[in-house]
Amino acid sequence: MPFDRFNKPVRTYGNRKPFTRTPYNQKPFKKKRFVRKKLYGTMPRPRLVMFRSLKHIYGQLVDDATKKTIITVSSHSKELQAELKNLPDKISAARVAGKALAAKAKAMNVEGVVFDRNGFFYYGRVKAFAEGLREGGLWLHSQ
Repeated sequence: MPFDRFNKPVRTYGNRKPFTRTPYNQKPFKKKRFVRKKLYGTMPRPRLVMFRSLKHIYGQLVDDATKKTIITVSSHSKELQAELKNLPDKISAARVAGKALAAKAKAMNVEGVVFDRNGFFYYGRVKAFAEGLREGGLWLHSQ
């Protein structure tokens, strides 16, 4: 058994690495990779990817078969600024952005989407975004 510099025995793990925890800043990416393996969107039912930053919320429809983005909407876009100007908080802004994305998707004859939370909890702005999509008439699948 090897010894450290204080002459205390050091545990060895043979050929394998010792157990290490995932760093705190890498946990969302690990969760995202795990979820992305299961979700897949096609043109009749594309994958809706949403991202939540500190100020804004973004959503886009992705066709994974052709690897193309179909539609994008964000609370940062100029077309929604007039509606978002008088809103009291970011949760209601997320709801308006969800309705706008649903309206654009309906115009392209998309009835349902596979909802990809992108590793974020279904709470607060993420939930309001999904409710806005439902109010706009989109069907959310979880695959």
